[in-house]
Formats: sequence, structure tokens, C-alpha cells
Amino acid sequence: MVILPRILIAAPSTGQGKTTIATGLMAALRTAGPHAPDGLTVSGHKVGPDYIDPGYHALATGRPGRNLDPHLVGPDLIAPLLVHGARGADIAVIEGVMGLYDGKVGREGFSSSAHVATLTRTPVVLVMDVARLSRTAGAIAVGMVAYDPSVEIAGVILNRAGSARNVAEIERSLRLPVLGVVPRDDRLAAPSRHLGLVPVAERDASAELIELLGEQVATHVDLAAVLDVARTAPDLDVEPWTPRIEPVEGRPVIAVAGGRAFTFRYPETEELLTAAGCEVVSFDPLLDVALPDGTQGIYLGGGFPEVYAAELASNQPLMADVRAAVESGVPTVAECAGLLYLAASLDGTPMVGAVATDAAMAERLTLRYPEAEAASDSLLTRVGDVVTGHEFHRTTTTPSVGEQAAWLVDGEAIGWASSTLHASYLHTHWAGHPFLAQRFAEAAARTPKPDIRHAETRHPSRRDDRSEVERRACASVRAERGSAARSAANPTSATPKPDLRHHGDVEATDGLLDFAVNVYAGPRPEFLERALSAGLASADRYPDTTSARQALAKRHGRTPDEVLPTSGASEAFELLARVRPWQRSVVIHPGFTEPHAALVRAGREVTVVETDDDFRLRPERVPADADLVIIGNPTNPTGVLHLAADIRSLAKSGRTVVVDEAFIDAIPGEPNSVSRPDGCRVSAWQTPGFGGVGGGGIVVVRSLTKQWSIPGIRAGYVLADPEMITALADLQTPWSVSTPALAAMVALADAGDESDRRAADLTGWRDHLADELSQRGIRVVDGRAPYVLAQVGAGVHAALREQGIAVRRADTFPGLDDTWVRVAARPPAQTARLLAALDLVIQEFS
Repeated sequence: MVILPRILIAAPSTGQGKTTIATGLMAALRTAGPHAPDGLTVSGHKVGPDYIDPGYHALATGRPGRNLDPHLVGPDLIAPLLVHGARGADIAVIEGVMGLYDGKVGREGFSSSAHVATLTRTPVVLVMDVARLSRTAGAIAVGMVAYDPSVEIAGVILNRAGSARNVAEIERSLRLPVLGVVPRDDRLAAPSRHLGLVPVAERDASAELIELLGEQVATHVDLAAVLDVARTAPDLDVEPWTPRIEPVEGRPVIAVAGGRAFTFRYPETEELLTAAGCEVVSFDPLLDVALPDGTQGIYLGGGFPEVYAAELASNQPLMADVRAAVESGVPTVAECAGLLYLAASLDGTPMVGAVATDAAMAERLTLRYPEAEAASDSLLTRVGDVVTGHEFHRTTTTPSVGEQAAWLVDGEAIGWASSTLHASYLHTHWAGHPFLAQRFAEAAARTPKPDIRHAETRHPSRRDDRSEVERRACASVRAERGSAARSAANPTSATPKPDLRHHGDVEATDGLLDFAVNVYAGPRPEFLERALSAGLASADRYPDTTSARQALAKRHGRTPDEVLPTSGASEAFELLARVRPWQRSVVIHPGFTEPHAALVRAGREVTVVETDDDFRLRPERVPADADLVIIGNPTNPTGVLHLAADIRSLAKSGRTVVVDEAFIDAIPGEPNSVSRPDGCRVSAWQTPGFGGVGGGGIVVVRSLTKQWSIPGIRAGYVLADPEMITALADLQTPWSVSTPALAAMVALADAGDESDRRAADLTGWRDHLADELSQRGIRVVDGRAPYVLAQVGAGVHAALREQGIAVRRADTFPGLDDTWVRVAARPPAQTARLLAALDLVIQEFS
């Protein structure tokens, strides 16, 4: 028996707000609150074949969105698939399709939401749009309950509700519990296109929308009552679905198209292939310039290539690679969007050209839910095989069928098929037809593994299709590396001094993909936008730092007189350089050069202490008479995170240690921070005589620029003892910190959950980048910061610029040369473009 609290969100008709409420409910239940102090693990499911809603569910729950469709997989698999998808979850939320009782036409409600509710014994919560209803809502609800007594309708959520008076009238008319009343909010509307909603992967503000949905549902829906309904669901006497399939030998690599243009596929497809012993590797046809190394099978699912036709066509190297692979017999499955991508053209735009057809947008939508019979023996089928599937497209192909058709649907031959290719408009759910996955895996296993060391032999077109940009980039590599070799051969050549004023923002010029500026790649959270707007609205008054000092003090367990807001960290360094007549200033390098430059501008002599090849702090190397020591933690550009104990060991009477913690909030848990005045982190703060202007101590400089994407706001601050803070404030230009910056400080001082999420994102992106570079034989410094210091070789920095990629040159940091670059952590899709460009540069040079 499986214990699984669950509900199904249904409606009298489509357009009532099922997706809005269901997705918001998933997000709200996942978030901590009085109903679940630590939040719940939520599993999201969708009735029907739809791919788009599960994408929103996945973003809301942090788990794959799953489909439950009796037509596609058969009624007997619905409960097992539900239990499989909900493994480890506290609750399952199932979003219905169309109206509650609407299913396959002519089949008495087969595959309807009601059908799935009965198959899974799940209580139903009705969502009713009451924007234009009053007591009639009660009549509709009564009819829904009476229509089929076997369907348990346990409550109602009123959506797009108006006045309190009308809501009260509706509630009196209902004979069901009202679990929530959600007011109309136009911000919750999701954009649509010719096939429905815009997929979550294509919406830049998807995360913010999900957050807003969760907030609205948490505010206006009784989550405890919803949980009570979910817990009435009886235990399920079923075994979870498992991908039963015979493993193949050799672990063949299956390249699966993803990214913004290919968002439609069922997670069980990849699970079946993995169970068969395949290695499933995603690639993005918009970004990647080659198929994954070792590809022995290609799966091109659904999506919107018609929206991205020009961008897909511009990626000539990948299209040539795919065409060569298909033509050489690499097993390839293409469903709907995959067929369009393989076509000769799409609305006049050249595509891969592996299938002899031209595709174009049509006036009418094709939507059908058929049985299909295999028209021939092929890669996936044997003649006479019968499957169930769905078609949903607004394009047509000319011709519409190849010499060997893939399927017969309603007597019509469709698609293209051969022993190595299966391409058509029909979408199938392989959990219902696992023999499709079995045959695909077996064909991939029989395909010889390509020799990636001789990729041009297999794909001879790759070199021929190089763009002029690629050729110029490779020429640049040769020229610059030749220059570097000549310099090395002439040791008497003067080595230029590092440019201490060089900054990453000058690298990221228009038209280049930015890996040079260490700012979080993503939109700012809504609460920060509101704070910045409120700060701007207060610009008619002189800035007052009181609230910011109080908020930051609370954040770090200090008192307000230990906090000084500054116009970015750069102002803090200028103040620190001038606050005392430092006799011996030491800067640990390689490190952020702005503190060094500030000391030079203040007329101070600077002693540089360089680290070894591991870039780790050696406290014993700091001169005993140093009265100022500046170090980054984590260090920019190395990313190395020093031990708090080593930093504390530098502090002594008469010495001030300045720790630049500009990036430490981008590391989950902020390990080895010395920002708090407690014994477990900074015992020096409790030692009498430490922290004063004359007595020495530890001073921490922080910046809000990096993690929160606000470099133009200039929001930084200093943490030190009151005497040092007073001395710095006396040097500070009056009102140097703007009201928006102060508002941001207040808002971000209590941004724990969002801060943790961003830190986790950055860590994942950074680890992925470091791993990919290491696999290419590139030396990567073992760091923790949201960037990677990589030794790529002389000339690569300039060559990448020729490829449209901006990375931070590193020879401006004392202790580094032009063989190093610093690369900011970015989402995997962007990182893929960097890696593709880097591969081309490396290939040409080698």
C-alpha cells in the first residue's frame, strides 16, 4: 500500500484558472509556513498530453512535471505512474485538463480529469472563475457533484473574485466547502501563442511568476484545509511504475535536444533509455555547435522551432553535424518539432536538410488524439504495431510523407521512416509503449561509437562550414601565441606593470556574451525591485542611513554603530586607504586590485605578498611590521576561500586586517566569513584592544553588487568596531550613499531564502563550468566563488572575443600572466556557448 496525500485541481471548463491555481498551490505548499514549518515536498502532475503546464509545475516544485494520460499509456498505468512520479513527496497535486468531465470525443469521458480522479481515487477541488458569476456558481457546482457520484468533489476555490459582497452571495449558494477566494490579479496572466501557453523555459520572468503565484495562493487559499482534503485520499494498492526494459551493452550515448526551442518530452522517455543502459546527454540546438561526444543516437522531441527558426539556422556547425550524423546512419527519432528541424526548410528558412520536405505555418491548427499503426518496419516499429499518440501543430509539410511512411493515422500515411530514422508529427508516450525505447536503445548500441579524436572524418562538413568569425578567431590564437612565444624567448623584454584600474565591465562590450562581469545572471527579485522603486520615490529627501545600519547590524549580529553603508565597496577601500598614515601596507595577491590602487592614490607604499601555485594564504609570509593587511575571501580572481582561523591569526595589536568579502554571500552558508562578532567566527572581536583605529583589528568590507545584480546602485558597507566606523564616517563625503542603495540594503538584509537560492544556483553553475573546463585538460583553480580562474593559454582571451565571448583577462592582477582568464559562472545554456567557442579555438590551435 502506498500512502500519498493528493488532490486533483479541476474546473467546469477550460480558461477557469486551473494552471494558475494548481501551480500556485504547488509553490505555496513547497514554501515554509504555519501549515508546514519546513515546507513540503510536492509532486506536480498534469492530466492529458500537455507538455507546457508540467514545465511550470517543475519550476514550482523543483521536481520533474509528470503527465497522466490514459489514452497515451493505458488506464492501468495511471496510478503506477502517479506513485512513481511522487516517490518521496509529501503531497501530489494533479492539474486537470479542460472541463472536469471532458475527455476523448466519443469515448464517454475517457482520459478526462474525472477519469484520472477515479483511476487514482483522488479527491477533486474545483476552480471556478466567478468574475462574471454570482449564485449561478452554486448551481454549476451542484451539477458537477451530481453528474457522477463516483467522483469525489471535496471543495471549491473561487478564482478572479470581485467584491466581498458578491463573494458572500456565492458562498451562500454553494453546498461545498470554500477552500479559497483568489482575487483578480492581471499580473498572474501567462502569455500564450499558437499552441497555448509560452513554455517556462522561454520566459525570462518564469521564476518571478511562480513566486507571485505561490504568494497569492498562500495568502488567499486555506492551505491547511487543502492538506486536510489531500489526506482523505485512500492508500493506493499499486506498485510504482518502473522502466522495465532489457539493458543493452556499451552504454551508447543518446543526444537529446533541449533548450528553449525543444521543451517537449516526457521524463519517462529518458528514464526508459537510462534503464536500457544508455547515457542520455542533453544538447541545445540554439547554442551547441556539435553533437555530444560519442553520440550513437539522437532524440529530437517537440517544441517551437518555428519561433526560433532564424537562430537555429544560424547555428550552421551543429546543423551540419546533425545532417552528417543522420545521413551516416546514426539512429534518429524526431517528433513534431524534431521533424521540422530535420526538414529542408521551415517557412523558407533553411534547416538541417536530412528529411526531404519543406515545412510552413498553416492557417489551421491540427489537433488529434489517434491510434496509429506502423506502416512499415523501421527503426522503432514493425509493420502492424499499434500505438496511441497525439498531434498538436500548426505547420504542414510538403510532401507530407516519405517513400516509406512512419504511421497510418485514420487511413492517412504520415511521416518518414527507415531502419535508422523515424520522423513524424505524432507524439507518443514511451511508458505506454516501451518497445519503442527498447528498439531505439538496441539500434544505438549497434551503432559504432565515433572516434572523437577524428571527428572531422565522420563529419567532414564541420571544417568546411566554419564561419569567417571562427577563422579569424583561430588566426588570432596563432598570432597571439606566437607573440607570447617570442616574448618568452627574449627574457630581457620589459614586462608591463599590471593595470590596477582594469575592471571586468570594460571587457563586456556590446555584442559579446558576457562572462567577464561577476554579476548574477538573472532578473532581480520582485521585492528588490519594489525597494529600489521606493528608494527612488524618496529621492526628494537627503539620504538617511539609520534604517540601513539597523538592518545590516541585525543581519550580522552587530550594533548599528559597527556598520557604515558606503557607495559600493570601492568607496570603502578609498576611506580605509586614508583613515590612517599606514607605514607598511600589505596586499595579498593575486587579488582584487582596487584596494591596491586606492592605497597608491592615497600615497601609501604597498608591499605585495604573492601566494604559491595553490593561491592559498600563508600567514607567516606577512611582514611582522605590517600595520595594514588586505585580503579577499574568497579571493578575486582565484576564487580561493581562506580559513577564518588563518585570517584571524593575522590580527594583532597595532595591525588592521581588511577582509574583502564581496563574494562570500554567493557561497551557501557563507563559510569562513569573519563578519560576525562571535567566538565561533571572529574571536578577535572579543579581544580587548582590537578594532580601534590605533589598536588594530579586523575590518570587513561587503558588496551587494554581485549576488543581486545592482552594480549601478553602488551598495556596499563596512563592518568594524565603533571607533573605526566613526573615523571612516568622518572621511566620507556627506550623503555619498543614495536612497535607492540604502533601500536595497534594508531589503537585502533579510533576504535569506532568496539569497540561499541564488548562492545554490551560482555554486551549481560554477561547479559545472569548472568540471567542463577540467575535462578539456584546462587547469582550474580550486575555488568556491561564482567564477573560475582557468589557465587556458596565451591568446585565448582575444580569440574568444573574436568568437563573441567576453571573459576577464587576468594579466592585470599581480602574480598572473596572459595565460589565465577569469570566467564568471553562468547558467548551463550560456556556459555551453562559451565551451563551444573554446572547443573551436582549442581545436584550431592544436
